[in-house]
This record gives sequence, structure tokens and C-alpha cells, in this order.
Amino acid sequence: MNAIASRFDFKEIQEKVSIHLRPWHRSFQFWVRAADIYTGYKVFQVRVSFVKDVQKQEALWERQHELAADKIYAVCYDLGGFFLKIAQIIGKPDLTPAAWVKKLVTLCDQAPSTPFDAVQLVLEKELGQSIGEIFEKFDVNPLGSASIAQVHRARLRGDKKDVVVKVQHPGVQDLMMTDIRNLQAFALYMQKTDIKFDLYSVTKEMEKQIGYEFDFLREANAMERIRRFLYKNNKKTPVLVPTVLQDLVTRRVLVMEYIDGIPILNLGDEMAKRGINPGGKMAAAAKQNILKSLTLAYGQMILKSGFFHADPHPGNILICKGSEVALLDYGQVKDLPDQLRLGYANLVLAMADNDPVKATESYRELGIDTVSNCENEQQELLRLAQTMFDTKLPPGVLMLQPFSEDSSIKKIGVQSFPEELFSVLRTVHLLRGLSVGLGINYSCAEQWRPIAEEALYNAGRLKGANQKTTVRKRGSFRRSFW
Repeated sequence: MNAIASRFDFKEIQEKVSIHLRPWHRSFQFWVRAADIYTGYKVFQVRVSFVKDVQKQEALWERQHELAADKIYAVCYDLGGFFLKIAQIIGKPDLTPAAWVKKLVTLCDQAPSTPFDAVQLVLEKELGQSIGEIFEKFDVNPLGSASIAQVHRARLRGDKKDVVVKVQHPGVQDLMMTDIRNLQAFALYMQKTDIKFDLYSVTKEMEKQIGYEFDFLREANAMERIRRFLYKNNKKTPVLVPTVLQDLVTRRVLVMEYIDGIPILNLGDEMAKRGINPGGKMAAAAKQNILKSLTLAYGQMILKSGFFHADPHPGNILICKGSEVALLDYGQVKDLPDQLRLGYANLVLAMADNDPVKATESYRELGIDTVSNCENEQQELLRLAQTMFDTKLPPGVLMLQPFSEDSSIKKIGVQSFPEELFSVLRTVHLLRGLSVGLGINYSCAEQWRPIAEEALYNAGRLKGANQKTTVRKRGSFRRSFW
């Protein structure tokens, strides 16, 4: 008996030591791999500077990006958790090299799933009943697994409609906080050496937002608030929002309506399967309708309400019958203070009108502090605003290179960036990534112009002639949106 007891004690000690050392091991893995990728690019920059032939340079850069993409993919896949979110942010066709996008786009919903016995323990502990008492059927295999939780399809007892059950991965919070702190340290180094942008504030906002994602009660309230707002402000809601089953929500479990649809990433394959030419007129109309719905919903949420879904990556978007769009996962939401909401409305007007003076004023109002030595500072400030906060790509440009030598970020140093605005910036960049993926180049600032005008008018911020123009146009805001 003593031998058995000591064996169990030793196993328990081993597990405790393993749990204690896991964050240190994870940090070591991150820094070794990050240093390898970073130094690889630095050495390559020196080597490629000796190559004079432009085509040869481009071929060498492409090969370097492919090598880096494999390493970045390996970091995100092996470490999982928060690094899957990083893959979602940087794996966009408008922002990073094609080789990165090709690799990282496959990581959507690729987080390892929690075994069903662990899921069952969480569910029964949180809901206070056995799975069999609550559900008539429950799919053991998840519909998808992400960094914080996984979702299962099920049906409640005595009901004919299916529901989705979202269950948090056990023990994931501490590891994600470790990942974020490592990234913050790396961001501080990068902004001092390579990138003239306040990356640290961006990572602090990420830390705050991801901390909220572990509270499903908060997510359920956010989902209902956004659902009510969109249904109230439109004859037909631009996006579908799942209904929450309020009696079946806890901090770690969320049960909601099941919405039938296909992930937006599978849209091209689904069209081909149905005999629709992905490059034809019917496909183009469907894609435009999808983007129109998302753009209208986000314009209203950000500019009219200030409370918005802040995570429109492809894994959170379903395409339903008739090209209707469903927006899922309300773990990341943001409530902008009125000062920032209205300041951003002013910036939207500046970008839509290509007005560098108004853009400069908007920077001051938003609390974005910049420093520059360039001759045409106001024009560069407008360019930087459009790079950060608009979806449109310049003529002939297929992909933005925000950290190239000619980019505005290299010419204008961003010394201070309000943490709250990061969610707006990230949302716009995700919308831009979707538009590039759908093959539609458009300006969200131009589409949001009437909504920004309405927001400023309602706040008493448009005066004189501008106010009269707005009064005349108020009835046509929605009609002129697209």
C-alpha cells in the first residue's frame, strides 16, 4: 500500500512541476523561434542588398518569405492558443507576403480540440446537470475548435431545433497570458529598432480584450446587445446574430441558436460545387452583397453605437441561404467612448474626402501622437490614416507593404496610439483582408461617410451649411450606402 501511495504522490508531484514549468518552456520556445525568424530576415536584408538585378531580388525575397512562412506556421501551430489569434491577424492578403498568407490562412479553427471527457466535466460542473438530462443529442466531435473554446452541435430535450454549445478549454487562460507578455516584450524591442509605431499599446489592448473572452456571461450580453441594436436600426438586419439561451450560460459555457451556413473561406468551393463560375456575374453579385452587409453592419456598430464586434476574421463569418451573412463569436467586443467614436467619424470624413487638413485635426482629437521629418507631412498623415483605417488599396497595388521603406509608417513615427482604437484598426484590416480575398477593392470610409455624418449631426458636431446638407440627406443614408 505504501508503495502504491508513494507512486501516486510522485505522479502528482510530477504533474505539479510540469504545470509550473510549462509557461517557462513555452516562453523559451517562443524566444528561440522568434529570434530565428527575425535574424533570418536581418541577415537576408544584408545579403540581398548586394544583388542589383530587380527580378533576382524579387525571386530571392519570395524564397525568404516562404522559409519564414514555414517557421511562423510552425510557431503558431505548435504553441497554439494566443498564437492562433496572431495568425488570424497577420495572415491577410493585403498586409503580409503571399507566402505567409498561403500558410497561415489554413490555421483558422485549427486549434487542438479538448477530449470529450474533459468537455463533459466542464459542462456538467457549470450547468449542474448531466449532459443526458439537458440534451436529447450531443455531437461528441466538435464543429470547430479555436484558441479559447470549441463548439459542439446539440439538441435540447423537448425541442426540435439544434443549438450550438460553446465550451472553454480547461487551463488555457494562464498560458495565453504568458504568450501575450512575451509578445509585449518583443513588440517593445521591434518599436525601438525597426518599426516606428506604438506596438506596445496595441499589445496592451490585446491583453485586455482577450482577458474578456474568458467570460461567456459577458459574451452572451454583448451578443444580445448587438443583436437588438442591428434589428432595431434596420428593416432587415444586415447580418444574422445567434440568439442566446440565457438559462444555459455560465462563465465557461454558452448555448446559442444554431445557424446553418458555410464558412466564408469555403465560398469559392461551394460555388464551384453548384456549377457557379467563381469569376462570373452571379458570383460577383453574391460577393458584393456579402461585403455590403458586413460593411453596413460594422459602420452602424462603430460609428452609430460605438459598441461593436471586434473580430471579423473568416472563421467567424458564415454565408447562409440567399447570400445572407451570419456573424459569430462575440468574445471580442469593444465599447468606444463617445469622444473616440466621434473623433473616428471625423477621420472617416477626412479619408472619404481625401482631406489632409481634416485628417491632421482628427489625429489630435483621437490622441494619436506622431513625429516626422518628411516635407509633405499632412499628406503623409492622410496616407497613414488610409493605410490604418480604410480598406481601399491604391491603384495597381495588390498588397500593402506597411513596413516598406516607402510606406507612411516609415516616414511618420507613431509615438502614442490610444489602446481603444486598436480594435477599430484591427476590424478595418480584417475587412480589408476579406475584400481582397473576395476580389473587391472598395473604400469602407466612402461607404461609411453618410453614417459618420449622421453620428456627428446627432452629436451637434456639424454646423451651418454642413448641418443643412446633413438634414437634407438624412433620409437617404441607407439608400446611398452602396
